[in-house]
Parts: sequence; C-alpha cells; structure tokens
Amino acid sequence: MRSRVNEYYELCKPRVVMLIVFTAVVGMFLAVPGLPPLDALLWGTVGIGLQAASAAAVNQIIDLNIDRRMARTCGRPLVTGALGMTESIAFATVLGLAGFAVLWFWVNPLTAWLTQFTLIGYAGIYTLYLKRATPQNIVIGGAAGAAPPVLGWVAVTGEVHAHALILFLIIFIWTPPHFWALAIERCEEYAKADIPMLPVTHGIEFTKTQVLLYTVLLVAVTILPYATGMSGLLYLVGALLLGGKFVEYAVRLKWRPVPGLPMKTFGYSIVYLMALFTVLLVDHYLGAMLELLPG
Repeated sequence: MRSRVNEYYELCKPRVVMLIVFTAVVGMFLAVPGLPPLDALLWGTVGIGLQAASAAAVNQIIDLNIDRRMARTCGRPLVTGALGMTESIAFATVLGLAGFAVLWFWVNPLTAWLTQFTLIGYAGIYTLYLKRATPQNIVIGGAAGAAPPVLGWVAVTGEVHAHALILFLIIFIWTPPHFWALAIERCEEYAKADIPMLPVTHGIEFTKTQVLLYTVLLVAVTILPYATGMSGLLYLVGALLLGGKFVEYAVRLKWRPVPGLPMKTFGYSIVYLMALFTVLLVDHYLGAMLELLPG
C-alpha cells in the first residue's frame, strides 16, 4: 500500500510536472550566453515546479467524476479515496501560494504573474471549461502547457524575448499530435466519460489525419530556431532527424495502423520533446564554446 506521502506525490502528476520543469529549465539556460544566475535557476525551478504541481492537483480535483469513469485515471488518489477532497484542496492551495511567493520574492514579479496565469489557464480555463466544451480543447488549452520555457526565460532575464516565444510555439504545435495519439487509444473511455475529444466527435480516421498534419507543421516550426539564428547546424540536423521519426509514426498511424501504435506514437512524442530540447541545449553551449576558440 502506498504511503500518504506517495499519494500526495501522485496528486501532483509527477511525470507531467517533470516535463514542465525540464522545458522551463532549458528556457533558463537558453536565455543567456553562459550559465544562468544560480539563484534564478534554483528558485525559478522551485517556484515553477510548485505551481505546476498545484495546477496538476487542481486538475484532479476538478476532474474527479471524469477520472472515476476512465481506466487510465481510476487509480488516482482522489478516486480511490486515499486522499479526501478537503485535504487535497488545501494541499493544492498551499503549493500554489508557496510557488507564487517563491517566484515573487526570489525571482521576479513578472515570472510570478505569468506562472499564475498559466496555472489558471490549465486548471481553470482548460480543465473546468474547454475540456468539456469543444473537441479543440487540446489545441486551445495547449497554450498553458507551452508556457514553461517562456517562464524559465523570464525568470532569468525578466523579459519575454522572441526566441522564448519560438520555444512556446514548438510545444504549442507539439501538444495536439501528442495528446490526440493518446485520445485515439482511449477513444471509448473518453466517450463514456462524455468528454468531446476529437476522435469521439469527428472519428478516429479524421483524428489520424490531424495528427499527421500537425506533425508535419511541427517539423516546419522546429526549423525556426535555426532560421532565426537562435541555434546552429547541430540543432537543425537533430530537429530534422527527430521530426522525421515523428512523421514516420504519424504516417504509420494513418495508413499502416497496428494494435498499440497510438500508444507508441504517444510515447515517442514525449521522448521527441525531451530530445529536441536537449539538442537545443547542447547546440547552445557548443556554439558558445566555438565562439571562444581563437579565429
């Protein structure tokens, strides 16, 4: 049996939060030519992580009735009764307030407010309204999930830069094919839970087409860091190789489907994003090292 500490940990959706924090930290490193200030890196990571965990907990609080009806989520601590509603609300509130305070006092007010708006966008606008209102829920709500690299950038520099918005755009376009692959696999569950995900409202074949189109668009968008001088040739090669594999998954999903392929596509999409941001980071510092070499 899991301990109560583990139940609170699961309430925070740790795997999702880790990906959020990872992209935020990459944004911090990309914001400066050298290493970001240690205090901004440390407290920015803590504050963004706390607010992301709070948003994840609020998501489970709001979605309790939906989670009860889906096999993918029926083991969550609120569903099983391992945690009560009152204590979960208190826990999410404390995390959110603590995260805001950390960002306000030890990073900068702009990061605190942007992170707070992101929390509201995900836990409030997306979870409470969009998720239940439109099959474009993931497209519109994806803006909240795309914000972390911008938050990381602002934590270090105190301003929103065009390069940070490119990172935002990459995750924004990545979100639909990432999540729709999962929605294809779980289509019947979403239908039973009365959630109008795209495969439920428009059919699986239409959704597969959208996955492919968005994946092709994603590959095009990932060229922007190179095209704008933000990154170099190493990144471009890595982005095209990673994107080519993603397109291969999307093509197979559309025209050569086999059982389990939607979940494999979903799994690769996570690896893809982490690898893409890692290549961005490596290219950033490789370029800085090359600039220091004598001419």
